[in-house]
Amino acid sequence: MNRFRNLKGSLILCLASLIWGLAFVAQSDAADKVPPLLFNSLRALIGALFLFILILFRNRKTHRPLFPKDTEQRKKTLIGGGLCGLLLTVSVNLQQFGISYYPDGVAAEARAGFLTALYVILVPLISVFLGKRIGLPLLGAVALAMGGIWFLCFSDGVGGIYLGDLLIFLCAVSFSLHILVIDRYVDTVGGVTLSFWQFVVCGVLSAILSLIFEDAVWQNVLAASPQILYLGIFSSGIAYTLQIIGQRFAEPTVASLSMSLESVFAALGGWLISGNRLSGREVLGCALVFCGIVLAQLPFRQKR
Repeated sequence: MNRFRNLKGSLILCLASLIWGLAFVAQSDAADKVPPLLFNSLRALIGALFLFILILFRNRKTHRPLFPKDTEQRKKTLIGGGLCGLLLTVSVNLQQFGISYYPDGVAAEARAGFLTALYVILVPLISVFLGKRIGLPLLGAVALAMGGIWFLCFSDGVGGIYLGDLLIFLCAVSFSLHILVIDRYVDTVGGVTLSFWQFVVCGVLSAILSLIFEDAVWQNVLAASPQILYLGIFSSGIAYTLQIIGQRFAEPTVASLSMSLESVFAALGGWLISGNRLSGREVLGCALVFCGIVLAQLPFRQKR
């Protein structure tokens, strides 16, 4: 029965990973049409609207208010949603700016997907500064990932690294902090509620910054509406819901391994849909990064 539950959860999470992986293709397609801040504002607000509808249906059964009446719980919701929303704003905009800065002919989807997935390794590394210990397997995972980054981003030598690579790496660092904050507040606030408020904050902040720094051509925004709707409804709303359902069945290690396939689907989507092919060295780099991600999530027995 436990094996069946793991299989069921793994398949659900693989579907979520497929949606997230193909989101990199949609982001790359929209990067030439819509400014990054406006793009992320629209996708976040659409995602918030989707989750708002989901919460309304859920609360009809539980009779829970959208905003807690308890003062302490309201305070935690505001702080948690605000911090998560702020870090999400930084993360997704670094990612979108990074994708938009890749030159034509570069496999932006694959590079962005694998570099973003480094948060799997960065989270436990950052945890070291919070007093947690790490073992040799994680150090091995870091070594594999660093080797993979060398082949992926320095395929033409040191001069072959792109500004987009640097921004995506900073995005992975920001996502790592975002995950740690989620871990801090998700049990007290609730997963769907926390996600809703972080999308609201991200959408509003990105909209304000867009009004200040960007000039949008609304014809281009309409042209990119399929990509925006896909990211707002499928990537933000449906995939997140699938993640919650999948993690109810799958064990933590199985769940994390299934979700790490996001980077693989990003590379495959970029190749099959956008026609962006990787060189041999870049393929080796992706493989090493993925091996590092998998190694970082495997359970190891600790010696007493």
